[in-house]
Amino acid sequence: MALPNSPALAAARTQLTARWRALAPRERRMLGIGLGLLAVAIVWWIAVQPAWRALRDAPAQIDKLDAQLQQMQRLAAESKELRGAPAVSPEQSAAALKAATDRLGERARLTLQGERATLTLTGVDSARLRAWLAEARSGARARPIEAQLSRGPQGYQGTLVVALGGMR
Repeated sequence: MALPNSPALAAARTQLTARWRALAPRERRMLGIGLGLLAVAIVWWIAVQPAWRALRDAPAQIDKLDAQLQQMQRLAAESKELRGAPAVSPEQSAAALKAATDRLGERARLTLQGERATLTLTGVDSARLRAWLAEARSGARARPIEAQLSRGPQGYQGTLVVALGGMR
């Protein structure tokens, strides 16, 4: 590595100065303009463009994060509400699950086994499954503990196991 005052660096500097002086004024001007444009391009790519991109994308990212925050706050409020609600007896919980399952029609079958219930699905669309889950959570105070679902052209198929007896 050459030091700033090394003879090799001094020789290279002398050689470049001699070449620069040998150039015609028009060539010096063109070379200066080219080097200036190269410097501007490097500054743009390293400093300006990333900052510009961050400023351009920031509002969309802020909106997305605000939406996520609002959803988390809604879920936290719902969780707090469910914790404050009185416990539901296993019989009431089972009755609420049966009523919710009846709304799914013949594409769903509910099996009760002690404090667990297994819902078997054959082609239930996502909106109906989401409604069943919401009703199971709020009306029956059941919480999902296992799910083996696959989505096909006719809807969801598989099993969903929930625990009964209230959420505490």
